[in-house]
Amino acid sequence: MGRFVPFSTAPKVERAILVGVDHGKSDWSLEESMDELERLTQTDGAEVFMRITQKLDAPVPKTFIGKGKTEELVSLVKNTDADVVIFDDELTPSQQSNLEKLLGEPVKVIDRTALILDIFGIHARTKEGRLQVQLAQLQYVLPRLRGMWSHLVGEQTRGGIGSRFGQGESQLEVDRRLIRKRISTLKNELKQLGQRREIQSKSRWNSGTFSVSLVGYTNAGKSTLLNQLTGADVYAKDELFATLDPTTRALSLDEGRKIVLTDTVGFIQKLPTNLIESFKSTLIEAQEADLLLLVADATDKNLSKEIAVVRSILKDIEADKSDQVLVLNKVDLLSEQELQMLKALYPDAVFISAQKGTGINGLLHKIQEIASTGDKVVSALIPFNKGALVKSVHERCQLLHEQYVAEGLLLSVKADTYMQALLEPYVISEDNILTDE
Repeated sequence: MGRFVPFSTAPKVERAILVGVDHGKSDWSLEESMDELERLTQTDGAEVFMRITQKLDAPVPKTFIGKGKTEELVSLVKNTDADVVIFDDELTPSQQSNLEKLLGEPVKVIDRTALILDIFGIHARTKEGRLQVQLAQLQYVLPRLRGMWSHLVGEQTRGGIGSRFGQGESQLEVDRRLIRKRISTLKNELKQLGQRREIQSKSRWNSGTFSVSLVGYTNAGKSTLLNQLTGADVYAKDELFATLDPTTRALSLDEGRKIVLTDTVGFIQKLPTNLIESFKSTLIEAQEADLLLLVADATDKNLSKEIAVVRSILKDIEADKSDQVLVLNKVDLLSEQELQMLKALYPDAVFISAQKGTGINGLLHKIQEIASTGDKVVSALIPFNKGALVKSVHERCQLLHEQYVAEGLLLSVKADTYMQALLEPYVISEDNILTDE
């Protein structure tokens, strides 16, 4: 009997062919968009071994790409060990079905939207995050049931890229009515969770706590920045969409003011509309924030385009009304010449390295400067029976003078607009403030 040879039980790394079409209508070059698609593919655990590109004025209705390119793709798939073909643009259900028939089993055909949804399926950790991903996946799958559903059943068994659809389901329902019912249920659950989040957000607003949201392109370093600012331990990794679930942490500024910071899901070009819709309850943090820190990767060659994408999406979700500070991250990876060039291009930006801690004090000073807009020096005499108010003053205000007198606590503080309103009934003229002299 021959000697036993151990074999690997590790999952096979799938080999992918990427397909992109240049319509000449995007700010992004085809090469830039395909580079990003390759990073998404790698994030999802596959390796890219070939790209196919074509210039077209408009997609071909039947197969998205032209007849000659389709024949080239079929030949490539048959003569290589490709597992999956990934298109950089969203395919219609009929285009996906036609391509799958031409390429034959077991090769999968997916598009950028399905790829992003698959990555979301990996990274969603909270209940709300998982529900949002399931909703987006089912809304994507519903119009594709006829040609795609049995294919996905097989892929869930086989695993691999594109197989995270329907996570949390005991089985894949093939009936459209059941899918619609599940979508309705998910929307109701998310609505309830969204209402709870909105109450929490409004509670912070009603308490006068200054709120800051970190927004930006995916992999810009938002989670690393949150960890650096607050000492949190949020999952931060050099991969696309490492953060899906919003995380909120408290921070005390040097002047004693307490603020809250929230890390949000990263944005990306060609972000599907239904994804934005599905994550609406999460994005309320950005909509309700007093200040948005727009974090961008200073080393990325597409920096200006990524900033434009983020600002466009913020406008789409009506989150562009708050104050914004552009924060250019990863400056430790720049040469001095590159840094000076960016400072000339973005004179109002704050330059930091969240990883190294460079520029963090300057960023905190900027946040404090904006948070203190509207602050005034208030002199007040607070009765002894208003202990809760005194506690709030000590927690929320910058104390300039404090003295106990017969009528209560006589003090002078620098207060924000919220605390000014609370102190209004007890305000006295500054002439009544005694000094120790």
